[in-house]
Amino acid sequence: MKILLFGATGMVGSRIATELRDRGHEVTGLSRKGPDKGDVHDTAALAEGHDVIVSAIAPPRDGTEPEPPFLAAYRALIDGARASGVRRVVVVGGAGSLQVAPGQDLVDTPDFPEVYKKEALAGRSLLRLFREVEDLDWTFVSPAAQIAPGERTGVFRLGGDLLMTDSEGRSFITAEDFAVAIADEVDKNAHLRQRVCVAY
Repeated sequence: MKILLFGATGMVGSRIATELRDRGHEVTGLSRKGPDKGDVHDTAALAEGHDVIVSAIAPPRDGTEPEPPFLAAYRALIDGARASGVRRVVVVGGAGSLQVAPGQDLVDTPDFPEVYKKEALAGRSLLRLFREVEDLDWTFVSPAAQIAPGERTGVFRLGGDLLMTDSEGRSFITAEDFAVAIADEVDKNAHLRQRVCVAY
């Protein structure tokens, strides 16, 4: 498949690009910086001829980019996908919108780190935005509460809206295995118009 990947130079995006290429897909990897620049506001033109759009764009953790511009970028992506005729969109989301109890999101818990709060709230708004989209085949993929570079094992669990933890109460996934989950979703189209969580 031909895949347009936004955010291709980040920790997660670079691993997604590697995983997809290793599977034989043709990946157009774009980012805001670097040699292969691409603006999400130009999605309509950039996506033409592609089969899938994958976005690993995340809001800055320091809160320098407020929520409205971040959501505006994703609205442009959604509109661009429609205009280009690309129906399949896979989005890297955050963990803050995962539920720790019925009606309670992780971001709303008392011990949620303040440094990640603005990013998490923007991610939750992004999930709500996609849940209003009924004419694209989107999938919103949230990592575990902690994600970091590590080993690619290909062994992990998939869940839905609930935060998943292991037997010791830890919620973790490596960026490499998260990339495997993203690529699996691109290949299988298994969770159309759903949010998926990935954790050990």
